[in-house]
Amino acid sequence: MDIKGDFFVLGIETSCDETSAAVVRNGREILSNVISSQTDAHRKFGGVVPEIASRKHVELVIPVIDEALKEAGITPERLGAIGVTYGPGLAGALLVGVSAAKALAFGWNLPLVGVHHIEGHVAANFLEHRDLEPPFVCLIVSGGHSHIVYMKDYGEFEILGQTRDDAAGEAFDKIARALGLGYPGGPQIDRAARAGNRDAVKFPRVYFDGESLDFSFSGLKTAVLNYINGFVQKGEPVPVEDISACFQEAVVDVLVNNAFRAVRLKKAREIVLAGGVAANSRLRERFREEAVSCNCSFYYPSPVLCTDNAAMIAAAAYYEFRKGRIAGLDLNAVPGLRLGTR
Repeated sequence: MDIKGDFFVLGIETSCDETSAAVVRNGREILSNVISSQTDAHRKFGGVVPEIASRKHVELVIPVIDEALKEAGITPERLGAIGVTYGPGLAGALLVGVSAAKALAFGWNLPLVGVHHIEGHVAANFLEHRDLEPPFVCLIVSGGHSHIVYMKDYGEFEILGQTRDDAAGEAFDKIARALGLGYPGGPQIDRAARAGNRDAVKFPRVYFDGESLDFSFSGLKTAVLNYINGFVQKGEPVPVEDISACFQEAVVDVLVNNAFRAVRLKKAREIVLAGGVAANSRLRERFREEAVSCNCSFYYPSPVLCTDNAAMIAAAAYYEFRKGRIAGLDLNAVPGLRLGTR
């Protein structure tokens, strides 16, 4: 779809426990990105409680949208479209954002664009790297997702690998909880690992036969939990830093090896990181090293754009709109939405 002049998209994201709204110009420039996190509300439970998340979204979604428009200095009349995450994610949480987006699209007479959450994470990189264009290989790793994709064009993805059980971020959260590090687990493990010896113990790495680039972290998670329990049963102090470092190294090894196998498979010149785990310092360090050896460029977003946020949804919506992918007011939340389906 041809777009003339500046095009402003209001993005809305409520797939999990962040209520976010943002205004993005031309798919690349953030004018506002308001994020209201519920981390404190869920921390005492060691993870996200879906019912609490949904209720918080109901309370926050309209105030957050109002703040995003105000911060951007944009009135509804200047918006070109509204983009919203409609899957995957928590059913109740998604419904809040989708309902708000549909109501505003109807009331303001604006096109509505449904955005896949993983596509949003990939698009986060467009907001900081103006020179980045498809095609490229991208590793998306978060609490709910572990995917290797080849982005052939805007909105066009080939899935090269994905998790067969636990996502990487989920494994980080569970091991952090077992080590008494708290929630969210990713930053806590990363911090503890810096003081640990990553060679103290060799935890398993799972690779599948043949050409598969899929992931599996359930066996690693079980091995680490059993190792921790061994210290507990003997009444010995648990070496938190060493276990954190060795667990993190096992996860990073698999992510890096599979991602760069994908780079070689596709003869890609760019490798991109996205998702919450993309903020992990060791993962970024290893990616930089491998990118140099593969002679390819490495891109990643800043930490705030690694988390769930509406700016990435607005960016993805801009490119979906350009392809003419407009949703009807019958758009519904799809908690198990697969990448590449519409």
